Amino acid sequence: MSALFTPITLRGVTLPNRIVVSPMCQYSAERGEATAWHMIHLGQLALSGAGMLCIEATAVEPDGRITPADLGLWDDVTEAALKPVLAAIRKHSPIRVAMQLSHAGRKASSHVPWEGGQLIPVAEGGWQPHAPSPVPHKESEAPPLALDAAGLARVREAFAASTRRAARLGIDAIEVHAAHGYLLHQFLSPLANQRTDEYGGSRENRMRFPLEIFDIVRAQFPADRPVGVRVSATDWVEGGWTLEDTIAFAHELKRRGADWIDVSSGGVSPLQKIPLEPGYQVPFAREVKKVTGMTTIAVGLITDAQHADRLVEEGDADLVAMARAMLYDPRWPWHAAAQLGATVQAPPQYWRSQPREQKALFGDISFGQR
Repeated sequence: MSALFTPITLRGVTLPNRIVVSPMCQYSAERGEATAWHMIHLGQLALSGAGMLCIEATAVEPDGRITPADLGLWDDVTEAALKPVLAAIRKHSPIRVAMQLSHAGRKASSHVPWEGGQLIPVAEGGWQPHAPSPVPHKESEAPPLALDAAGLARVREAFAASTRRAARLGIDAIEVHAAHGYLLHQFLSPLANQRTDEYGGSRENRMRFPLEIFDIVRAQFPADRPVGVRVSATDWVEGGWTLEDTIAFAHELKRRGADWIDVSSGGVSPLQKIPLEPGYQVPFAREVKKVTGMTTIAVGLITDAQHADRLVEEGDADLVAMARAMLYDPRWPWHAAAQLGATVQAPPQYWRSQPREQKALFGDISFGQR
């Protein structure tokens, strides 16, 4: 049997295969509220045959949005806007649905990518970003406000409240976003964190706030549903966060009951130099898994079915998360199953689509017609 299409259980949640649809920002919300775009976007991906679908980075407070069009889950209105989207998915797909909870920190108040992605000044309708330290992401930008004790408390409660809302919505799993240069990654990286209190300086101190947030999310989410963390394994900048730091962080997360670690990289500095190639981040996932024994997700330009299958078969990672490839081909898991001789779940309305040479693709089914 294809390793990619073997089931895996995370606490009380069993996935039929090891394919995860990565959280992908759509910048299509209104005041944080999900829109018809989310119904279409998430709806089609829910029919992909993947084992789990992760909703995009979801801001825990308005100031934590990357852009004014980010999805949020911070009040009754944003919670209500997600209900029909999830109801439609539940009605027509058995896929497990996760959500990535996030705070943008100093990368907040930005234009959407197709409008340049630059910081929006307060005078032009933006808002004042908050961060561990008053260090801008780019030298040309105004510095963010350093979070004081009250600000840290506010962010803690925001993560707690969003977690409770996610649980009420029936979300199956949560991924805490501590990667890609957003707030929790900013606390981890010495490039962004120049605090002199108990949340800055040593690696232990820089890990303190992200670990506090994980503990809060884990405590507020039902015990039988998993909570994982996405990390940037390296900043790709000299003097920044490293793989050695990531392994230390992973050990602490494992001790606290984290159910997986999703190993990405970069995002905290525009000075990063990333050698892009298929699977370029897999060595990080492999090393984290080898040293810590944690359930690990590999990401990064993984587009070939045999490559993905080999990563699981050889123990480089336990799951493979896909983003851009899934947007380009929302039926990627179907095609991978056909190529690897596996079966995949599909709605009965689509059963007639399986090619004649792939009669077992959707399992042992029949489709009569008068």
